[in-house]
Amino acid sequence: MERLIRFALEEDLGRGDCTSESSLPEGLLQEGFIMAKEDGVVAGLEVAEFVFEVVDASLTCELLAADGDAVTAGQRVLRIAGAAKSILIGERLALNFIQRMSGIASRTADIMASFAGTKCAVLDTRKTTPGLREFEKMAVRLGGGINHRMGLYDMILVKDNHVDYAGSMAQALENVAAYMKADQSNVPVVVEVRDADEAAAAMAARTKWQKPDGSPLVDRLLLDNHTPAEAAAMVEQWGGTIPLEASGGITPDNARAYAEAGVDYVSMGWITHSVKGMDFSLKSATYFNG
Repeated sequence: MERLIRFALEEDLGRGDCTSESSLPEGLLQEGFIMAKEDGVVAGLEVAEFVFEVVDASLTCELLAADGDAVTAGQRVLRIAGAAKSILIGERLALNFIQRMSGIASRTADIMASFAGTKCAVLDTRKTTPGLREFEKMAVRLGGGINHRMGLYDMILVKDNHVDYAGSMAQALENVAAYMKADQSNVPVVVEVRDADEAAAAMAARTKWQKPDGSPLVDRLLLDNHTPAEAAAMVEQWGGTIPLEASGGITPDNARAYAEAGVDYVSMGWITHSVKGMDFSLKSATYFNG
């Protein structure tokens, strides 16, 4: 995350902020406030604080809200004080992080609120902005969601292409079991199933094969592109035996139907690839006092 912040500052600053250098005197000290311009869940304040620290360690930041707080339009969430030129160098990058992360956190919170009365939780996916995954997945957590795998390294997720390339579900999972035994790996294993036959094959492998620690090979079934009714049928057959996750084409308009079907999780690429940023701006103290 620090590498990305430094790169983003380099991208924006280039050879220098010619506007501030030309219009402001040397040594000018000022303060400013980052303000929410709409209601939502704020996220990225600590990231913004670090942005300003990288720009100029002499700047003083005061968080007026905490990451994950619900805020309202007009609410001040961060105070920054020190060299005016330094404040303006960090302004846009700090706002970009807050706006992007708060948009994700706010929509994640909306989804979780829509699941009220069910046991379902929302998971994110790897459908993230390249380079921004850590930030976007942090925002999901701050909105009350749960992170799926962070990358290709921390979970075995057997998807349709793996099954097709391996030749069958049974063969793919036999290969997984052999790999885990040789590697002495106990990472989670999630299996995407397209229909009842693949689900049955995955559950058969779950009882046939074990991880090195002795636990069942398969930790969760991912119901790929099932309708809510099809998901409910899977819950009736396998619910309580293994956690079930619904995924594929799920949006805020239909997410509640999947939660009501009884699945444990709904994974949604939508919360990171299709959300609108939440609007924030940085205003001078003069703005608020005058």
